[in-house]
Amino acid sequence: MKKQKAFETFIHGIFLILGLITVGCVLLITLYLVVAGIPAIRKIGIWDFLFGKEWASTANEPKFGILPFILTSVYGTAGAILIGVPIGFLTSVYLAKLAPAKIRTIVSGAVSLLAGIPSVVYGLVGMMVLVPGIRSLFHIPDGASLFAAIIVLSIMILPSIVNVSITALEAVPKEYEDASLALGAAPVETYFKVSVPAAKSGIAAAVVLGVGRAIGEAMAVMMVSGNAPNLPELFGSVRFLTTAVASEMSYSSGLQRQALFSIALVLFLFIMLINAALNFFLKRGKE
Repeated sequence: MKKQKAFETFIHGIFLILGLITVGCVLLITLYLVVAGIPAIRKIGIWDFLFGKEWASTANEPKFGILPFILTSVYGTAGAILIGVPIGFLTSVYLAKLAPAKIRTIVSGAVSLLAGIPSVVYGLVGMMVLVPGIRSLFHIPDGASLFAAIIVLSIMILPSIVNVSITALEAVPKEYEDASLALGAAPVETYFKVSVPAAKSGIAAAVVLGVGRAIGEAMAVMMVSGNAPNLPELFGSVRFLTTAVASEMSYSSGLQRQALFSIALVLFLFIMLINAALNFFLKRGKE
């Protein structure tokens, strides 16, 4: 008995240490971004930095306005969610409750394969297939645009939404569905009015993962968005917050480099704000 208790205490201590290490890493990253990002904001001015409409970091008179990057990230993420979440949600309901075994095996394997594809491959396929297709379909000079980035992000967030939603739906007790069917409800009605509400916390977690993937993606959107620091237009070349850091960090120096760290700080705070808002609404829903 004493040995078992000592073993449980030891395992508990290991888990506690690992949890503290995780929290410590987050705190260190936060502290580093704050220390590295604040100096540029002080020099540029918080208003000019956040609401400036022009980014010209290498000009004779450099300008460091990141409003185009912020708006592009917001529009791109929102567009990916509007397209990807309904498709992923309906796919997960079909696979978890309606699909025959063979079809479920094939589609689930395809979804898992999507999850394992590197971001650069998504970007390469988008650059070679999607961008020329948009250019030909809409008769525009260049298909590298915000629209192309939204399509790519919509595809990239599907695996997270589908896999986590399926797990949540399968965790719903079968008794809930049996009771609904016994009362005369149709199977589809039961799935959408009983199973889905019972699994809403897991489905919401899937959406949170999808949002995180969409906001944090850099390489794929850099290859299909045109990577130009313009105010966002659906069929115009744009640059996201993530791609702004990735595209200039290798040759940056001085105030330019400090400004890139400031962009990273804004992105970090942006993600924290979205997560906090989603958690707030989830807790309200549970109450």
